[in-house]
Amino acid sequence: MKVFLSILIILIISGGIAGWRLYHAIYQPNVFLGERTTQHIFIPTGSNFQDVKTILYENGIIVNNNTFEWLAEKKNYPNHIRPGRYLIHENMGNNELINLLRSGDQDPVMLTFNNIRLKEDLAGTISTQLEADSLSIIALLNDSQYLEKFDMTPQSIKAVFMPNTYEFFWNTSAEQFVERMYREYQSYWTDSRIETAEQLGLTPVDVATMASIVQLETSKPDEYAKIAGVYVNRIRRNMPLQADPTVIFATGDFSIRRVLNRHLETDSPYNTYKYAGLPPGPIAMPKRAVIEGVLNSENHEYLFFCAKDDFSGYHAFSRTYSQHIANARRYQRALTQRNIMH
Repeated sequence: MKVFLSILIILIISGGIAGWRLYHAIYQPNVFLGERTTQHIFIPTGSNFQDVKTILYENGIIVNNNTFEWLAEKKNYPNHIRPGRYLIHENMGNNELINLLRSGDQDPVMLTFNNIRLKEDLAGTISTQLEADSLSIIALLNDSQYLEKFDMTPQSIKAVFMPNTYEFFWNTSAEQFVERMYREYQSYWTDSRIETAEQLGLTPVDVATMASIVQLETSKPDEYAKIAGVYVNRIRRNMPLQADPTVIFATGDFSIRRVLNRHLETDSPYNTYKYAGLPPGPIAMPKRAVIEGVLNSENHEYLFFCAKDDFSGYHAFSRTYSQHIANARRYQRALTQRNIMH
């Protein structure tokens, strides 16, 4: 009986120790983040279990590698690797961490872009926030055959990208990003907005193109509709837009502060001094407020405008060329006085 009791006690103790170890391996804290309480980890597309271990171990996130790997094998995690951006917490246990990574329950990225002129700038901005690399994004935006599915061209595609903040999963591909932006574009262009654009003689791409010019002409929201009205008037009279921002875009030199005659000679379809009508596509990615300004363009008789010589950011509007020349000369003198020569 004594021997039996001794063996029983040993078994109970051994079982208790084994149970404690099992509980510890499964539930006890095994995530260490130092002074942080949370941290994001990024598991790239195509990762295997070794890649995940490298991410966790090299960053010192896991305290006990052996228990993590043991439980991961038991839960078959090596065969259920899901890429993405995951938010982990200090003192998470192996079970909680593995369940999170297996579930694919990502912490979304709030992707933001604004003040973008070039497709290359957009691709670079997006690649810093999503897994998709800039080269894959720019390749799509320059692929005429791919863009046909959206009825877009490499010149017009910028109309699709409306600056805002959007929720994405980090492991979004270049194709998924472009397609999502096109859905947002379609959602914005309701039948009512399309009808309003048609009344102005414009398509949605035309509106975005005009808005991109307006946005670069003024930083004053209360001028959006007024300047748009000038361009609508010019188009209706078959007058060239003669918009300085298009000339600057055509030169590719965005440091220009004073458009000179030599700039006006730039031979480009984006140079609205040389070519009538709107350029082939937006020269920037306009904000929704500017697009709304174009859709609600003012009905007036102005055909010209020029920056005011007080450098307030506002413009002087005129109906006749002689009035415009007088305004322009005042502004040119002001530039010269400030030694702004180019």
